[in-house]
Amino acid sequence: MLNGSHPAHGNMRGRRQDSNGVLLAIFCLMVSCWPFAVAAHGGASSDSQAGISIPSLTHGEMAVIAPYYGRIISLAESASDTDETFRRLLNFAQIQRTYCLWGMVPGSVGDEESPFNECSHAYLAAVKAVLLQMRTMKDEKAAAGDIVSDVDSALVRNNLSLILCKFSGEGFNTADLIRPKPADILLHARSLTTILAAGLVVIAGLWVAARALRAAPRP
Repeated sequence: MLNGSHPAHGNMRGRRQDSNGVLLAIFCLMVSCWPFAVAAHGGASSDSQAGISIPSLTHGEMAVIAPYYGRIISLAESASDTDETFRRLLNFAQIQRTYCLWGMVPGSVGDEESPFNECSHAYLAAVKAVLLQMRTMKDEKAAAGDIVSDVDSALVRNNLSLILCKFSGEGFNTADLIRPKPADILLHARSLTTILAAGLVVIAGLWVAARALRAAPRP
């Protein structure tokens, strides 16, 4: 009497289950890394006084400080003589940058009409506050002072000190994360094109990974 099931069928089912599980895990990781997608109801700050106030940042300052973000954060993370205010400012800067998609959307810093421009102001204003606080620390004072000098020189050399935009006078607070609004992203062609292109790359990567898992020989 013939058995209705074939061992190869069981292998195929197991392979599909494995690939589906991997795809689900990758999808969950993507969602966790894109906080604005799951918290899209947010908008501008609500002027909360529960956190730490962060002074505003001009458009010119933002353009100059942005390239120093990694250097400032690296120095701040290695600091040992810290207090709660410093740690909260640093934490805010890093989380806020994630909401800005890590500054990877073109125009986030330079285009004031970008839906990511306000949140870029927020994380770079926090980075500036972190940098200025490090100038008072014993071990970080020299390195922070060098960065401040470089930033000041660039501002003067390029006449950027007084360049303003609509967010230049806005102060921020560590209790209020700034999130790009999905509606604004849809209306901003450059941002929308970048995000759609990134989405297509992710989908293509998932498709290739799924094909590779199906084709992989079972031991």
